[in-house]
Order: sequence, then C-alpha cells, then structure tokens
Amino acid sequence: MRFLSWQISIRINPYPIVYNFTKLSKLIVGRGMTGATGNYYCGLHEFSDMGFLLHFLRSEDSFVDIGANIGSYTILASAHIGASSISIEPVKSTFDQLINNILINNIQNKVQSLNVAVGSSQGEINFTSSLDTVNHVATQNEKDFIQIKVDTFDTLLKYPPTPQLSKIDVEGYETEVIRGAQETLLKNELKATIIELNGSGLRYGYNELDIHNNLGAAGFKSYSYGPFNRVIQETERIGGLNTIYLRDIDFVRDRIAKSPFVEILVKNFRQTRY
Repeated sequence: MRFLSWQISIRINPYPIVYNFTKLSKLIVGRGMTGATGNYYCGLHEFSDMGFLLHFLRSEDSFVDIGANIGSYTILASAHIGASSISIEPVKSTFDQLINNILINNIQNKVQSLNVAVGSSQGEINFTSSLDTVNHVATQNEKDFIQIKVDTFDTLLKYPPTPQLSKIDVEGYETEVIRGAQETLLKNELKATIIELNGSGLRYGYNELDIHNNLGAAGFKSYSYGPFNRVIQETERIGGLNTIYLRDIDFVRDRIAKSPFVEILVKNFRQTRY
C-alpha cells in the first residue's frame, strides 16, 4: 500500500517531500531516490543493518558513514540516536541531498560532512555520477564520469574521536577503503563495521574474501543480526548484501540488550534476551 500510494503521489506531486523517518528524525524523499524511497516503503531500507545501528549506538558515540549517499544511516545515527557522525559522499549532486537531510534534521552541529571519495591513497579518481545509489569508481570502459578527490580512512580519522561503528558501502571499492584503514581498524574503540560485500569488487579484480581475512586479522568476526529478537549470530557467510563485523562481542551484546525500544512504522523492536 505504501508503494502504491507513493507511486500515485509522485505523479500528482513530482516534488520531494519530507516524511518522518523515525519518531526523532526526518528524511527528504523524491522521485528516483532509490535508497530513500526504500526507507519510505519498508521503514528501513536495509532493515537488519539499520536495526543494528539503532540498537548499538549511543549518543556519546561517534559513527563514520563511508558512501553515505543521501544520508539514511547518518540521519539515524545523529538525528535519532544523537551520536556524532562523519558522513562521506563523493558525488556532488548526491552530497547536496545529504546536506539537505542534515539541515532538515538540524544536526549540522553533530555531523561533519565530506565531499570526497575514500581509498587506499590520497589523490584524485574518476567516478560515475548518474547512477543514484550505485555510483562507483569508474572502470576503463566507462566514459560518463567526473573527477573526485580521494583520501584514506586513516587520514580522515587521524584525530579523535575514533568511531564505535563504521559503515562502508562504496560499490565494490571496499578493498581499497580497507587498505587505507589499517591504523583505524586496530583501535579498540571501533567495535563494529557494516560493509557491503556483494561481489561488486569483481569489476576491479578484487576478491572480497581478502576483506574478510583482513578484518579477521584485526580481531573482527562476521555476524548476522535479527532486530526484532536482538539475536547476534556468528556466521561464515559473506556476500549477497551487507555483512556486520564485530569484536568484543560481550560488550556489543550487552549494549544491544540494554538499548531502548525503537518504533518503525507501526512495529516495535521488542527487547528480549539474546
């Protein structure tokens, strides 16, 4: 019904709307904004991963959002939870939408927004700009691209605070992001990383099992998460969509068990024993 009502409404009113994302946050949604409309349809576009963020983060924490797009994760972290965020989006037109979402939530004092790409070294890189949520580092065969400044995870997070949670969604370039994050990955404050491993790295010749092994060497293990019953389960599965990597699992479980209820649409995330 939400899908049908949205499809009808955008034909009557083609302009973006502001809707209540959660009880404490808003999101601007417009025609063609795939991630944002996914949130409108489903409550949370990436349900398990966003549910984990809402249960894990605290207002005193720091969050880094690499590949923020229009800022769905950033808005949940800083508008709903009240955490500080570093929100990174390389494509200028999408970055402008991110800024609008930060402003509509009045969280500009909580969010540092950066219009750069993230990789293994500093410099410049070619980037697609017309593919909405799947814009990516351009390959040799792609002609429609723009040039973007690129920096490393370690450089961007050189000064405290170190984040407790990071999200990395860069459409196959995750290998390069991890290569530039070796110092940050070893910092004890970083307890969790949500990273997209869906096979997109093949376009650059990367084996995403290398990311899994790299994170394992830093003390992380891969887990699945059920937001309704708050179950964290270790898994060897990687790929498909996002994977949640955790360390200090007792700390993470204790936090999740003690986190308050969150209501999405008309559903409460129940609190039960893990």
